[in-house]
Amino acid sequence: MNVRRLIPATAVAGAVALGLTALSACSTSDAADGGDGGKLKVTASFYPMQFLAERIGGEHVAVTSLTKPGVEPHDLELTPRQIGSISESDYVLYLKGIQPAVDDAIKQSGVKNTVDAATLTTLENHGSEVSGHDHGHEGEEHADEHGHEGEEAHEEHSEGDGHNHGEEGGADPHIWLDPVKYAEVAKGVGKSLEKADPDHAADYEKNTETLVAELDKLNTAYESGLKNTATKTFITTHSAFGYLAERYGLTQQGIAGIDPEAEPSPARIQEIHTIAEKEKATTVFFETLASDRTAKTLAKDTGLKTGVLDPLEGITGKSRGADYIEVMESNLTALQKALGAK
Repeated sequence: MNVRRLIPATAVAGAVALGLTALSACSTSDAADGGDGGKLKVTASFYPMQFLAERIGGEHVAVTSLTKPGVEPHDLELTPRQIGSISESDYVLYLKGIQPAVDDAIKQSGVKNTVDAATLTTLENHGSEVSGHDHGHEGEEHADEHGHEGEEAHEEHSEGDGHNHGEEGGADPHIWLDPVKYAEVAKGVGKSLEKADPDHAADYEKNTETLVAELDKLNTAYESGLKNTATKTFITTHSAFGYLAERYGLTQQGIAGIDPEAEPSPARIQEIHTIAEKEKATTVFFETLASDRTAKTLAKDTGLKTGVLDPLEGITGKSRGADYIEVMESNLTALQKALGAK
């Protein structure tokens, strides 16, 4: 389980003060001296936000990510220096509900241009089993149509699929794994950068259009690539793919409430085994930033294969691609193989 280590508000407040003290001498003077070459100083909370800021901002921004490559975003603890650097930013892009420590620090930073990506699209509630095509009730119909004992599995396992999916109303924050929603966010980021830095508005608009076109192309590839498959069900150790499942008419079965480092319970192994047989699922997916132990144990006990489905929370040397687009293309290939695309 990706346990979020929450930082109390008082600790954050103290760290903010420490960070500002530590940075005031150098950062302010750096800014005054044009330390960033006159570029807009952008702080991004983790990789999906960093990718948008870099692609849309282009040559006019200097982007710093609070989450280093290889660090599980949900477990991020901010240093006083990082907290101080947020306050020194011209523009902050984050996704509320993924990193509580970041949410708290941003709230107290006083930065004028702060953008919460969650406000640029619509968030939904997803449990460990998510299915559907059109956002809404079709998801439930799709689950019933395929014979899942949906509600029971959902109630029993949706509580802890690795994170508390957003504190407010249980909203799932993994919007970037749906290219359509990510494109909506990209458009909003483009508009906000135009307002924050009007001198380069034309370039931000152009860069946004280019990126949105790439995301549209990615969506089309997913639509056509997953249209005809032998099964619609995939099993994953990290229930991050609810939006993706819903967008393309698939069913995500999360091994919910299980620590990635721990052995699955016999009851859940049996349940996944039953689902896999019923739905002809072939593969248990694990992610690049966590151990594959749970997936391998489950696969061994159920006779399934293992594969990588990357939730794209960070890019490392192990990532199957150099950036968001490439890794999403690798995810599509992995899904096509696991689902038996025709």
